[in-house]
Amino acid sequence: MEIYLVGGAVRDSLLNYPSSENDWVVVGATPEQMADQGFKPVGQDFPVFIHPTSSEEYALARTERKSGHGYKGFEFYTSIDVSLEEDLIRRDLTINAMAQDTAGNIIDPFGGQKDLEKKRLRHVSEAFTEDPLRVLRVARFAARYHHLGFTIASETMTLMKSIVAEGEMAFLVAERVWKETSRALTEPSPQVFIQVLRDCGALKALFPEVDALFGVPQRADYHPEVDTGIHTLMALEQSVKLSESSAVRFSVLVHDLGKALTPETVLPSHSGHEKSGLPLVKALCDRLTVPNSHRQLAMAVTEYHLHSHKAKELKPATILKLLQNIGALRDDRRLSDFLYCCEADARGRTGFEDITYHARDYLMAALSAVKKVDISDLVADGVTGAEIGRQLKQRQIEQLTTFKSNY
Repeated sequence: MEIYLVGGAVRDSLLNYPSSENDWVVVGATPEQMADQGFKPVGQDFPVFIHPTSSEEYALARTERKSGHGYKGFEFYTSIDVSLEEDLIRRDLTINAMAQDTAGNIIDPFGGQKDLEKKRLRHVSEAFTEDPLRVLRVARFAARYHHLGFTIASETMTLMKSIVAEGEMAFLVAERVWKETSRALTEPSPQVFIQVLRDCGALKALFPEVDALFGVPQRADYHPEVDTGIHTLMALEQSVKLSESSAVRFSVLVHDLGKALTPETVLPSHSGHEKSGLPLVKALCDRLTVPNSHRQLAMAVTEYHLHSHKAKELKPATILKLLQNIGALRDDRRLSDFLYCCEADARGRTGFEDITYHARDYLMAALSAVKKVDISDLVADGVTGAEIGRQLKQRQIEQLTTFKSNY
């Protein structure tokens, strides 16, 4: 029995890049031998075990053969005669197909170290095309290592395009698409994930609502970058500087979907794009089974981001309605995340990347003013029944009126 550290932990160690988990491959062992040593079997499709003390995953070396469509269309073979190299060759990228033995020696049969030196994301073999999920994975790695100078090898991009052209992306289940996307959104350069998907054609296949934004013009006085798709990428890049939340970054990604529906006769203006974008955001969230936390924020940002940009022009009653509708009166974090999205939108424009977003302090202060109104004071004053709600709203608006006059 031989045990090797494989994949991401080896790659990131060579890059001096943070790594949060270890994956292990065991060569020359049977499931029975693993169980005898206290390993707990957990794999459904192939033998994977949990270490009795570290709780890390140990998988028996295996080969795989394409037997259908999608990432599940594989038959796996595992045996004591499967070699380490046979296991490594089934992996997606050369930088993920390296192993380290117990003495610290690197086993690198496919040139992963050379590709690390050249900052190149390159496929291991032509079998890369057998799994459409690899298109998303490569795009995610591009988003992770873009700031280090990594790019996708041209021959690998060619294979990614062929996967898309053959219609394989349609066989990916929504949960896996969302899992890869949500992980990519937390990487240092999520805008690169979107750009790579667009470059290979996968964005149109998986996120047609986002792909439709490219080429849609905006008013140059508001958006010197003009192209709505470019603005979306710029805003997504800005969101990284403001929040680590994948919900915030997802909401920024989809906040302008309505602009793709603007009639050509009124371009480059986009009056009403906030409302028209809501069905598109809902449809995308439904299709990809996006979590409610992300969905709720995305819907709020889509509908109300222009309210935030014009915050100081809003009437007290409109400010109150905004705070209520985005859920800020229930949870302060709803407003904070909403404002991160709006700030990223405002900064995601050519020449506006470093502006101070004054609406943040203004609306946070407005929320504090509203919270000075305590419902217990109404009860103490003898207000009862339905009148409590009416009086509460009236006093909140009075607080906001005072706030606006003093700000």
